[in-house]
Amino acid sequence: MKFFNERDFSLMLFVWSSLIFLSFGAYAYGEKNSPVFQIQRVYLKEISLVQPNSPSIFLLDENPTVEVTVDVTSMKLRDGIYEIEVSNVVTAKIRDKIAFVVKAKQAGIFEIRNLTAKKLDEVLGDGSANLIYPYLRANLADIISRSGFPPIHMTVIDFNKFYKQRKLAMIKTNG
Repeated sequence: MKFFNERDFSLMLFVWSSLIFLSFGAYAYGEKNSPVFQIQRVYLKEISLVQPNSPSIFLLDENPTVEVTVDVTSMKLRDGIYEIEVSNVVTAKIRDKIAFVVKAKQAGIFEIRNLTAKKLDEVLGDGSANLIYPYLRANLADIISRSGFPPIHMTVIDFNKFYKQRKLAMIKTNG
């Protein structure tokens, strides 16, 4: 079973190497006010599965249509400590019947210090989500396959682009 493709691995390697420098490089150079980014914990916060038309849905010989929504939120827990949450809703339908709905939230607690307000906003909006999302993808594929359906392997999301689109939408809304 393959969890990461070559592009995923390269991106993760780049992100991890950057994080290692941010986390440990500053201390090695004795710089007290250097940027800090450390993962404290990654955890599955919530997951639910509903199959309102089982078992009859399994008798239909058609592929489901799938709708996916994704969101990223962050919350300051205390000075320099943040929770970043990636939530996902996957809805599969066959004809007009719901095959299943999976709602999941994967979260992480991060220590983030000594960043400008703009950089902190970027890290909270996209950088941390890139680290959490692979866990969420694996959990979604697992619960869907355990429910009797073929697993749905979520595609890689460019959270940097996602973040920029959300920022642009907020600017347009706020005028």
